[in-house]
Amino acid sequence: MGSIQLDHLTKRFGETVAVEDVTLDIADSEFLVLVGPSGCGKSTTLRMLAGLETPTAGDLYIAGEHMNYRVPQNRDIAMVFQDYALYPHMTIHENVRFGLEEEAGYTDSEMDERVEEVAETLGIDDLLDRKPGELSGGQQQRVALGRAIVRDPEVFLMDEPLANLDAKLRAKMRTELQRLQADLDVTTVYVTHNQTEAMTMGDRIAVLNDGQLQQVGEPLELYHEPANQFVAGFIGEPMMNFLHGNRADAGFVGEHIEYPFDERLERAVDGVDDLVLGVRPEAVDVRRADESSAPNLGPHEFEMTVSVTETHGDQNILSLTHAAESVDHDVLRAVTDGMHIVKPGEPVTVAIDPETIHVFDGKTGKTICNRRIETARELTI
Repeated sequence: MGSIQLDHLTKRFGETVAVEDVTLDIADSEFLVLVGPSGCGKSTTLRMLAGLETPTAGDLYIAGEHMNYRVPQNRDIAMVFQDYALYPHMTIHENVRFGLEEEAGYTDSEMDERVEEVAETLGIDDLLDRKPGELSGGQQQRVALGRAIVRDPEVFLMDEPLANLDAKLRAKMRTELQRLQADLDVTTVYVTHNQTEAMTMGDRIAVLNDGQLQQVGEPLELYHEPANQFVAGFIGEPMMNFLHGNRADAGFVGEHIEYPFDERLERAVDGVDDLVLGVRPEAVDVRRADESSAPNLGPHEFEMTVSVTETHGDQNILSLTHAAESVDHDVLRAVTDGMHIVKPGEPVTVAIDPETIHVFDGKTGKTICNRRIETARELTI
């Protein structure tokens, strides 16, 4: 069984704390993604799992066995690196087979047979006589995976294996990696700074920042129910809008926007004065302004001006500024349908439903209230 337990794991380099008191359980056969900005400690955590770094404090278990001081070759893990780490003088067959050279119990013919099986699974069986320099980035990535898979390990460790691929190939390989992991039914820990990879690939996501574990959960849980402002801002593209301000009798008062609270928000923020409102760009409803609309604006509607339009084809991402004042920075970003063209400088009316609002403590960053989530409905065909 390839379950993993990190128990108050800490790693220091001199006075620098790279990973601080991380406790995390990873189930057998789970695909867990470690995500966070550069320098957050995710690669250091992976290196401790691999045995390339020794924990300063805490304990690490794989399949129930204590691993703090066990050498990498005795951990029954396989690691795929960002740069693939293929031997340029060896053929692809020799590179893949290298993962079996130190394994006991294999004859030469059995090793060759295992290499051919793995190569066929990965679609590189016609490349076995070539050398790495003759292959594309995607093919080299498959070879690196093959060298890991051929050993049939308890755990896969992947350190940003798609970072060197172009966008189209990266999207294709995300799908292939998920399919492969499901077919092999092996515990996988995948490190990336790309939140899109995290959202689309992981059974669960663990978010790290400054060496500390911020939240662990399923992708949609982190997206809709973030534990704090950091997670809310890191997960999601475009990122969540944040409006800084204070509690007022009517609700929230910020630099450019006053926002009345409904009963749900009133109850949630009771006793907290320093507030941050969060709203996802897709929850910002934008429509063209009408000359007669200003006197009839509702309590959650605002006059704004489009400053920048980013056209993606299927959608537009609008940067919006406050219409009534001279504002030298964007106040909100919104996502609209790609068929609705909105030009920079155009006045618009913006509506934000109170049920889509997240509220954070302005001092601690902790979540006070998340948006209301409707009951999920199963897809019917």
